[in-house]
Amino acid sequence: MPVPSLLAVFAHPDDESLWAGGVLARHAAAGARTAVVTTTWAADTSRAAELADALRILSAGEPRMLGYADARVPQSAPGRMRFCDAPLDETVRRLVAHIRDFRPDIMITHDAYGGLPGHPDHVHTHRVTMLAAQAAGLGQLYPDAGAPWQPRALYLATHPHSAVPGLRGVIGARKAVYSVPDEQVTATVDVGPWMEQKIAAVLAHRSEVKRGALPGVIASLPPNARELLLATEWYIRHAPITAALAQTELTA
Repeated sequence: MPVPSLLAVFAHPDDESLWAGGVLARHAAAGARTAVVTTTWAADTSRAAELADALRILSAGEPRMLGYADARVPQSAPGRMRFCDAPLDETVRRLVAHIRDFRPDIMITHDAYGGLPGHPDHVHTHRVTMLAAQAAGLGQLYPDAGAPWQPRALYLATHPHSAVPGLRGVIGARKAVYSVPDEQVTATVDVGPWMEQKIAAVLAHRSEVKRGALPGVIASLPPNARELLLATEWYIRHAPITAALAQTELTA
């Protein structure tokens, strides 16, 4: 049985590597088509080049960037509006075009909290992706964005409550950490065999390493702490958008 194709949609360059790098590498190693859409940062910025390097490491194709500005970094897309401020219909249509072009079996994005940090771009990327995943299969919506295509499943990258104490010990205290009850997690994926690729992809985001963001924290950690932080990925499976479609799962 062929391994399901996978399209990940994340807010910033580095989110794909941090939160789903293991699953992306795992699916690609099994022969699946994989790709990543990034909702913020422009294609002619330094972080776009870093994203291209990370995706090469993960075998996830070329960057697909919507090119909006980061909510907190205006220079991320000079002259462009913030992703959070862009018209919703516009952002959904542009993402629908990528979904219909790539035609994935599975999609991955941030959970409703925007993951551990709850960044506003993460939260809005979740909203836009949920809408676009449904709209992509409806032929009367956005007819200029390509032939309809319905992904069979949507997985939300998340963290269970039980994982947070251990993670705090590695990354230190934060003002807020968002996690979900353990029973909401429907897929716990051991990505240990793909740790080398995942870490290399995270560290490819060199500007984030340099400024001491999470990739920089990871760069300074010993191997056992990196393992604790990155070797497991957790997901919530969103119910199939069309009930008649067969269930499609992440590779186990």
